[in-house]
Amino acid sequence: MCGIVGAIAERDVTPILIEGLRRLEYRGYDSAGVALLRDDGIDRVRCVGKVQALVDKMGAAPPRGVLGIAHTRWATHGVPAEENAHPMVSRGRLALVHNGIIEDHERLKAELADAGYAFDSATDTEVLSHAIHRALEAKGDLFDAVESVVHGLDGAYAIAAVDQHHRDALVVARRGTPLVIGIGIGEHFVASDIAALLAVTRRFIFLEEGDIARVTRGGVEIRDLHGKPVTRPVTESALDPDAASKAGYRHYMQKEIFEQPRVVTDTWHGLVSESRVLTAAMGPEAEAILPKVHSVTIVACGTSFHAGLVARYWLEAIAGVPCNVELASEYRYRKPVVANDTLFVTISQSGETLDTLAALRFAKTAGYLATLGIVNVPESSMVRETDLSLMTAAGPEIGVASTKAFTTQLVALLIFTLMLAKSKGRLSDAAEADGVRQLRSLASVIENCLLIDDTLTQTAERFADKQHALFLGRGVMVPIALEGALQLKEISYIHAEGSAAGELKHGPLALVDEHMPVIAVAPNDELLGKLKSNLQEVRARGGQLIVFADKQAGFASEEGVTVIDMPHADELIAPIVYNVPLQLLSYHVAVLRGTDVDQPRNLAKSVTVE
Repeated sequence: MCGIVGAIAERDVTPILIEGLRRLEYRGYDSAGVALLRDDGIDRVRCVGKVQALVDKMGAAPPRGVLGIAHTRWATHGVPAEENAHPMVSRGRLALVHNGIIEDHERLKAELADAGYAFDSATDTEVLSHAIHRALEAKGDLFDAVESVVHGLDGAYAIAAVDQHHRDALVVARRGTPLVIGIGIGEHFVASDIAALLAVTRRFIFLEEGDIARVTRGGVEIRDLHGKPVTRPVTESALDPDAASKAGYRHYMQKEIFEQPRVVTDTWHGLVSESRVLTAAMGPEAEAILPKVHSVTIVACGTSFHAGLVARYWLEAIAGVPCNVELASEYRYRKPVVANDTLFVTISQSGETLDTLAALRFAKTAGYLATLGIVNVPESSMVRETDLSLMTAAGPEIGVASTKAFTTQLVALLIFTLMLAKSKGRLSDAAEADGVRQLRSLASVIENCLLIDDTLTQTAERFADKQHALFLGRGVMVPIALEGALQLKEISYIHAEGSAAGELKHGPLALVDEHMPVIAVAPNDELLGKLKSNLQEVRARGGQLIVFADKQAGFASEEGVTVIDMPHADELIAPIVYNVPLQLLSYHVAVLRGTDVDQPRNLAKSVTVE
């Protein structure tokens, strides 16, 4: 989860480190710190809170140096406190920042304590810093010391380390957690994410699993998991350096909601023609693999899991293919039975979600036909490790609550469904053309949804003093209700549940009273009549209904019922469309309640720990 930045140059790198931390703050904001190497020692500043608190603490005369590392933390081992903040320093010589979890840190800590090392924090990172220091004292070279330690670790890590005795290099390593090297002229940089470095370079080396690298002003030396020297390609990023700015919006989440008409078009562009889906866009092997697929298993976490639940409805109804959707954090701890000719699909915004990557690596040994990744980052581990890939063109998403990333995942999954149905001979030319037409109309329908923003600002006032909410849907709208509840709870801190409306009488109805808002999504589909009956059950118990309804669905506002008129959406794209006003509602409720919309407590954007 945490964010790492490092730099070595001929100029003062402190401004580069601070700007990098600002761009990585979505990864963690419990504490932050920097360490610069100087002739007389290591100059370290740490504090609890966000990056601005660190800047304030450094004041008008921040530490300066040409080699340094920095970190913004999402707490795992140890509460947010200055003694637990990174960088960690071991015996005044070694400074280290770390993202991940060292699972065998207790064993290692006991060994180090016996060797005379003292511990001032509750973190596994301090244990790792002392372990590398001990190896450094024995070997004399930081590169060799890091290699000797990390190859014996259990867990996941990305680290950057510097040695006060050798101020001409920093050493980095990664396993299970991303790390990139930025290439400059006479200067080089490292970070958890390319977004941190776009202000100083557009050229990057993406380290592979198990890589260790020595980074100097003049170049990069890399060893692979087996200790062999390797060369990794340099990639030039097409990302706009300003893509991660608020661009005049009050919050990143607000900006990202309003970017959706553009990014859904960017996502289908290149994947469909005027009337056809372009299966080859998934990769050169796609047209050979898809006809062999007899079932699909989708594995994902959080919001991406909800996208997979929507896709299950599409895949079974349109492609006629059985689909199973699994939580990545649980999947590999079962003993799943893999049906013959099953396609394994992973969904991840970052392409670095640790649980999902671990499930993917497990799947490669489990007898699946092939693997497909639906990802927003072309350079990610998931894209490199899957047989096929579909890219979502959401661009950087900074707000913790997923908006445009979720929407573009749904677009990619719908396109994948049409591709699979076509390959199986279950999609007529007319049906394919109609599906593409709906996709191409999606941006304009979402734009019409955004016009109800002012109405939802007023609706949000009804949640100001509420502690609970219930979201309801039927059929393919059930996952949309689940996602709406997730968003409301994570940014407004209101306890919210999503449920199939047909399940009300099996438990959730017991919670309904005049104090609980009940939000329903009501497209004009074949389940509308059943949904209306379910909502009558809510009304009979005094529940206060807010219904997002198609104008043709026959709902009218009355006492206890507020109807939000929705633009008509064709059947395939309806789940994508109805997700947008729920995002707006959650956003306005969070603003009204005064919570930190973009950086809600206890959460971070990129989940790279288990």
